[in-house]
Amino acid sequence: MEVQMENNSGFAASCRQRLCSALDWLRCTAVGFAGKLARIARDDPRRVAHSLKVGLALTLVSVLYYVTPLFRGFGVSTLWAVLTVVVVMEYTVGGTLSKGLNRAFATLVAGFIAVVAHLVANSCGEKGEPIVLSVFVFLLASAATFSRFIPEVKARYDYGVTIFILTFSLVAVSSYRVEELIRLAHQRFSTIVIGVFICLCTTIFIFPVWAGEDLHKLAAGNLDKLAEFLEGIESECFGENATGESLESKAFLHVYKSVLNSKATEDSLCNFAKWEPGHGKFSFRHPWSQYQKLGTLCRQCASSMEALASYVITLTKSQYPEANPELCLKVRTACGEMSLHSAKALRELSSAIRTMTIPSPTNNHMSAAIKAAKGLRNELSEDADLMQVMHVAVIASLLSELVTKIKKITESVDNLAQLACFKNPEKTQKDVAIDIKS
Repeated sequence: MEVQMENNSGFAASCRQRLCSALDWLRCTAVGFAGKLARIARDDPRRVAHSLKVGLALTLVSVLYYVTPLFRGFGVSTLWAVLTVVVVMEYTVGGTLSKGLNRAFATLVAGFIAVVAHLVANSCGEKGEPIVLSVFVFLLASAATFSRFIPEVKARYDYGVTIFILTFSLVAVSSYRVEELIRLAHQRFSTIVIGVFICLCTTIFIFPVWAGEDLHKLAAGNLDKLAEFLEGIESECFGENATGESLESKAFLHVYKSVLNSKATEDSLCNFAKWEPGHGKFSFRHPWSQYQKLGTLCRQCASSMEALASYVITLTKSQYPEANPELCLKVRTACGEMSLHSAKALRELSSAIRTMTIPSPTNNHMSAAIKAAKGLRNELSEDADLMQVMHVAVIASLLSELVTKIKKITESVDNLAQLACFKNPEKTQKDVAIDIKS
């Protein structure tokens, strides 16, 4: 009896221990998940606002289903308004406009063609109607699907084409069994338009997130990251305070990677920005495509930085030969000048984009970097002793190529400033001085 009691107490203690362990695991998991959510919200509070806007839009569109007179007018088709809000509501204004207008227009065109197809098929008799409808569905679905391979259609109207295929197929096929087809098509289109309208009002007028503004900030941020890389190169490799230690763990050597991976985000933001109306400092005809050209040049520059980083990681003072210290110092000095002046030129371009002011036509830093690059190229081509400092010579050559690519970035920013009608900083300063005097 005592043995049995001891076994029962041992089993109970084991169960309590397991239960406490499970509760601790659940508590730790819940705390960790809550902390993750808090970090996401802190990183970008607009995400919280977007979540609330989606909830508000769904609540508003649900009124169609709850209010009896509205439900009688639209019937079960009111659920299409709810579905529209779920699939159309995007994070940015441009994304919502793109999906909303594509959905509404595609539904209208598909519904109209489906009604025409029904009338044509109906005139062919009871036996010929399903055959004619099947032919219409086959031809239009095939043609619409093939149009999605056209780059221009794929970029801006892919979602609309998908909705066209779906709506036409549903209406055309259901027309064989449904008697009041026009009423059905009208209800479906009306509820979709209502859903799109609620999405647009919620997205545009309540804490809007503009894709164009995010694209503008992304372009300036990429220039800052390229400048950060070059500033690190100058201070850690060629500056007076260079330690000569291994640089593999330095953060500046990896900052360019986010620029290399920015193409997908950039293309998406650019596509959405083209749908947005004029807002803030951005007009309706703002040259958004120019940001893609600038982004391509930035990624080319980042690719060169990737090659340069692989050499710089292994660069230490012990690798500088003492056979020709004067020549080695000359090369290091030129590399330092190129890095420093190129970084400052990129910082100026980033500032010009952020403030939407025309960059200075006399960019002294860019001129100094080009001058140092030309002098170094001459040195590399004429001095045979450079074979003794081959590792440094390769880095110098890569930096020289970087200067050339940064010059192209400068020209691209100048084009953007002209096309977007950036402000002239000199005129702005004169206007401020006049206001102060008056």
